[in-house]
Amino acid sequence: MDNDRSSLITIGGERYRLVLTTKATKEIAKRYGGLENLGSKLMKSENFEMALDEIVWLITLMANQGILIDNRMNEEKKPLLTEEDMELLTSPLDLAGYKDAITEAMFKGTKEVY
Repeated sequence: MDNDRSSLITIGGERYRLVLTTKATKEIAKRYGGLENLGSKLMKSENFEMALDEIVWLITLMANQGILIDNRMNEEKKPLLTEEDMELLTSPLDLAGYKDAITEAMFKGTKEVY
C-alpha cells in the first residue's frame, strides 16, 4: 500500500491505515454533500452522541479503505471493521487523538486534486 496516501492509527492494539479513496469520497459526499461540508457537519452535530457517531463512521470508513486495498493485494484477508468494533475498542479520548490522522489522510488523498 502506498503510504503517501494514508496515515496510521492504532485501534484496540492493532495498526490501521486511514485512506481517502474515491470510494470513500463518494460515501462522504452522500452523507455530507461533499468533503467541503464534512468539517462543518462534524462541528455542528446537535449533541455529543451524534458527534461521536459521525467520527466513528468516518474512521470506520477510512480504515476499511486500507483493509479493502490490502485484501485486494494479499491472499490473507482481514475482516472489515464495524462501527460497533470502533465503539468497543476505543475511548472518546482515542477518537479525539485520531483527528490529526484523519486530517493527514484527507490531505494526502486530495493533494493532487487541489
